[in-house]
Parts: sequence; structure tokens; C-alpha cells
Amino acid sequence: MGTILKPLYIAVSWVITTIHDLLSPAFGKDSGVSWSLSIVGLVIIIRIILVPLFVKQIKSQRALTALQPHMKEIQKKYKDDRQKQSEEMMKLYKEHKTNPLASCFPILAQAPIFFALFTVLNGIGKNPPVKHGVLTQEDVVSAANAKFFGAPISDTFLGTNITTVKIVTVCLIALMSLTTFTTQRQLMTKGMPKMDSSNNMMLQQQKIMLYAFPLIFAISGVNFPIGVLIYWSTTNLWTWGQQFYVIKRNPTPGSPAYEELQKKRAHKEGGVVPGEAIDVAPTGDEASQGDSTSGQRNQPKKKKKKK
Repeated sequence: MGTILKPLYIAVSWVITTIHDLLSPAFGKDSGVSWSLSIVGLVIIIRIILVPLFVKQIKSQRALTALQPHMKEIQKKYKDDRQKQSEEMMKLYKEHKTNPLASCFPILAQAPIFFALFTVLNGIGKNPPVKHGVLTQEDVVSAANAKFFGAPISDTFLGTNITTVKIVTVCLIALMSLTTFTTQRQLMTKGMPKMDSSNNMMLQQQKIMLYAFPLIFAISGVNFPIGVLIYWSTTNLWTWGQQFYVIKRNPTPGSPAYEELQKKRAHKEGGVVPGEAIDVAPTGDEASQGDSTSGQRNQPKKKKKKK
């Protein structure tokens, strides 16, 4: 496994050390700010590289949304034959060139980088520190001494008895879990069209992800070095912001965000918003006839003669 991930160890350590060297003149070589911002910089670079995957994820989610009526028909038609139902579903996905697992692509793509970063930071936390990738012995000693809010970035919740480390890790785990939950909830409440919750496979998957991922992060986070928690919290914040921008600027048709955007555009252009009542002023004969429901007729007024 180490041999397979060795190129990633080199890439991850090179990015971190390069950003660290650029920040050292401003914050100091052994400063926790320099090393923490190096990890944040790694996140930004990775997420920029993964933008095409994010675009593919959005397209796949919208394609699956459009296929919901067909999927329900297949489920209804082959409700007693699970194998045939699965075959027809795969055929439908293939015809429309979509993949239900596309929403997991960005997470799956980051997994090897995550393990590489974990190994690099875990090596720094050993006594004596172990170097990986392009890190020198001087680098690992410097990183081992670096602190984030008073806690060494290589320490873990279970690997120390220092109170400061435990407080910082708990705060970062809470932030990591909260950002995961709010990102998924934002997608479900604003970014997805309204669906029938009964027998809806896509909606059920989204609900599972809403609660499963935050729980997984909360349980496993106690084993992560603080540097890894900084990485994952930062990438969650990036995901939330990226998703917020897409939902606001280019929402999925039929979603609450799309309806809200249509209303804003209609009001801005002075048009009519679908679903709203329209007040039409009486004109011509309608005005002269008056209100038909009251049964009264408007009396014509005499025009004043000009002198």
C-alpha cells in the first residue's frame, strides 16, 4: 500500500513544503500558522483540480432528477422482480449516460490524498518523527513543533492526555461534522426538486448521507491528527460555499432555489410570477357596466361644458 501511495506522499509533501517555504518569511519557519495555512493551501489546490468532477457530479444529479418518473415506472412494473428491476435501471442509466454514484466522485477522488496526508502527518507525530515524500528531517521536526491554537498539528485526540489538544480536536470534529450536515441539508432543502418521498430511491440515499457522513466523521475523527482535521474542515467549508454558489446562481429546475430565482427575475423585469394572482383593471365596457356581482349599474356622469 505504501508503494502505491508513494507518488501521493511526494506530491502532498511537496505542496505543503512549497507553501510553507513561501509563508515562512512572514510567520516563521516553526510557526503553526505557516504549517496550518500550508494544509489549507493544499485543500484549495486540490479542490480547483477537482472542479471538473464537481461539474460532472452536478450534471449527473440533474440527469437523475429528470429520470425519476421513468425510475418509478420501472419500480412499479418490476416490483416483484428485483433482478429485472436492477437490469432495467442500469439500462436506463446507460441510455442517458448518467451514474447514480457520480455524487460520490469528489469524495472518492480525495480519499487517496486524504490517506497520503494522514500518513505524512502521522509520521511527523511519531517519536522520533518519520519523514515521508520530499520532507527532510528538519521539516518534520519543524512541523512536529508547530501548533494550532496551542495544540501540535500532529497530535490526535486518543494519542495524548493534553487538555488543549483534546479541546481543539473536539472543536474541529464538531466543525467537520456540522459542515458535512449543513452541506447535505442545503442540497436537499434548496437544490433538489420536490419529490414524493414514498419509494424514492434517490431521496432515500440523500437522507442516509445526511446523517451517516456526519456520524462517521464524528466517530473516526478521534483518530485523526489535528492537521488532517484542519484539511477536512477546510474542504467541507469549500464544498458548502461551492454548492451555495451553484444553487443560488444555477439551481436545478423545479427546486425551491429555482422557483425563488424565477420570482426574483420576474419582479426585477416587472413580469408576472407563475402562480401569483393577477390584478386586471376594468377597461372599456367593463368599467361602464360596473360590478356585475352587485347587480348595480354605474351611473354616467355629466360632462362639464367648456366656457
